[in-house]
Amino acid sequence: MNKKGRIFLLDDDELIISMLARSLQKEGYEVGMLSNPKQAVEKICGWQPHALLLDIDLGEGPSGLDLLEMLQAEEIDFPVIMLTADDSAESAIRAMRNGAADYLAKPFNIEEVKIVLEKLLANSRLKNEVEYLKKSTTATLGRTFIGESAVIRKLLGDARKIAEAGVQSVLITGKSGTGKEVLARNIHYWRFGDRKDYENIPYIAINCTALPENLIEGELFGHVKGAFTDAKSDKKGVFELADGGTLLLDEIGDMRPDLQGKLLRVLEERTVRRVGGKIDQPIEVNIIAATNRDLKKAVIDGAFREDLFYRLTSFSVDIPPLCKREDDVILLTRHFLQGFAGKYSKKPIEQIADGAKDLLKAYTWPGNVRELRNVIERCVVMENTEILSAEHLPLDIGGSSQQFTPSRKIFQAILPDEGISLETVEKAYIKLALERSDHNMTKAAKLLQVSYDILRYQAKKYQLV
Repeated sequence: MNKKGRIFLLDDDELIISMLARSLQKEGYEVGMLSNPKQAVEKICGWQPHALLLDIDLGEGPSGLDLLEMLQAEEIDFPVIMLTADDSAESAIRAMRNGAADYLAKPFNIEEVKIVLEKLLANSRLKNEVEYLKKSTTATLGRTFIGESAVIRKLLGDARKIAEAGVQSVLITGKSGTGKEVLARNIHYWRFGDRKDYENIPYIAINCTALPENLIEGELFGHVKGAFTDAKSDKKGVFELADGGTLLLDEIGDMRPDLQGKLLRVLEERTVRRVGGKIDQPIEVNIIAATNRDLKKAVIDGAFREDLFYRLTSFSVDIPPLCKREDDVILLTRHFLQGFAGKYSKKPIEQIADGAKDLLKAYTWPGNVRELRNVIERCVVMENTEILSAEHLPLDIGGSSQQFTPSRKIFQAILPDEGISLETVEKAYIKLALERSDHNMTKAAKLLQVSYDILRYQAKKYQLV
């Protein structure tokens, strides 16, 4: 049975905790127990539970309220449910004010305990995921993988079979901008979409190259308090945050060799140990790895572990570049035209002229779907037209000057009849530059021909970073 979570019980009544432990274990929970408060804080934190049931009256020694205060000082990241025999519930209310998540009055019904636990654990998982996603810099192209060409129909069919079979490790390969993250989201949906609690199932995406070298290990595996200088409290890693759902490790081909070894251990043993920790925590997480590198060549060059390569390539899908999907270019163009019209509250561009279609299909798209997306976003923001024509497209998409009408310029701005604020234009171009550079501020500054400091100031002004 898959573990639903790690629950710690602390009550001086051994009969109560043994009864609770048996009931919760039958439900699939992993249970830790303690019947006296001696060194309780150290033992609880070391066990790294997902929730704690803590009795207020523990007999001799510190009370449950004292322990709650000490646990809060440790900056714990799990909910605490207080147990009380006080009919007035005065002490329980005091506990709630001091940080307890809920309380149960004795004698309690075991079904009530299960309901409270399920609610708190679901809320805790959702809170962790939201907090992580707020910090994440991973950009997405959308929620649905768009394509009707034969090669894409086969790819999506294979990926769906893998997802529905419950395969726990999948590798997605493809050039930058082809939509690896979008396909990963689709695999997550095909795996869990028919479940009633789908909205509460975590999906976490992390770019293995977007974090500083000294932070990535703690980000992946978490850390315990005091593991290193800045580890002021326990922290869950993304493997724990994604427990019960999906974790996308983007740019896996650039992961450090020592972390590759730890990832292999997670894949094989399905356990994770926080940096500085002593506990191997079981996890049930679907891991999707993605890369734009040739991993086989990286293995030959000694940059990627051979055992991890074979572990990942058991189930893999390769996304072809956009230039190999000519039949999908116009379909994607229409999709982006409609989406960005809604995003920017613009009148939709209803038609695509034949000349524009020819140019869009003939262009090689070195930036793949991401580049097409950026081009169409610019057209929607800057043009005021019902028909997308060749003259609205950037000069480099034509390939040679003979293919362009005289009206096409290297830079052509159109002022709408109703006018437009300079701030709107500036914000749109900063956003485009950040997306085209994968939020690399230095590269984005070069694209806009401004200094790094100026771009950073303007990006903060418009809340784009």
